[in-house]
Amino acid sequence: MRRRIVRYFLKYQVGFNRRFDRNFKRVHEVVTAGGVGDVHIVKVTSRDPEAPPLSYVKSSGGLFLDMAIHDFDMVRYLTGSEVVEVSAFGACLVDPEIGKAGDVDTCTIMLRFENGALGVIDNSRQAVYGYDQRIEVFGSKGCVTADNETANNTTLYTADAVTREKPLWFFLERYNDAYIAEEQSFVDACLNDRETLVGVNDGLQPVLIGLAAKESCARGGAPVKVANDTHNG
Repeated sequence: MRRRIVRYFLKYQVGFNRRFDRNFKRVHEVVTAGGVGDVHIVKVTSRDPEAPPLSYVKSSGGLFLDMAIHDFDMVRYLTGSEVVEVSAFGACLVDPEIGKAGDVDTCTIMLRFENGALGVIDNSRQAVYGYDQRIEVFGSKGCVTADNETANNTTLYTADAVTREKPLWFFLERYNDAYIAEEQSFVDACLNDRETLVGVNDGLQPVLIGLAAKESCARGGAPVKVANDTHNG
């Protein structure tokens, strides 16, 4: 009697949902197609509307690993290059209790990429006007940006002021469609035996960048090399 050999292959996808946001995805498409030429600078602004509970801060791994990690993924996604060096500066400007818990609530991060490009990320635990999520990629042929999502894109002009909607409040509203697209992509990869769009190395590299940023911040912003022996792994 012949034995039937069945092979099972596991699909693995990291939950970096921002790659599936329609605006950020479009920026990626423009950059990949050469629309801005050689990438020189990438900027990411990522600010939460309010600080998380201290219980979360104490167990999350800190701002560089629980918040900025999404931005580290985004700069890799947008530049198509690995981060090789990080300089990070942090402060407690929102809640001193966060500092007592051993973390920062405000930071700026400077990045140097393998392809020579430079990056800047700014994070804050509290933007009183809503969830602030913006990106910009500047290159030799131009610049492409993505602004905040709002409830609508109308602008009211009066004698007193020009007003428009504030950004959506938090990630569930801002990235609702991205979460759906992320799940659809994973299901498609499983059903049609395709590679997932955010793989193992995409999960690892932001952690390595985050650890380097954390060390740099602790050293007063001194540049720290990112462990790169796994870039080709």
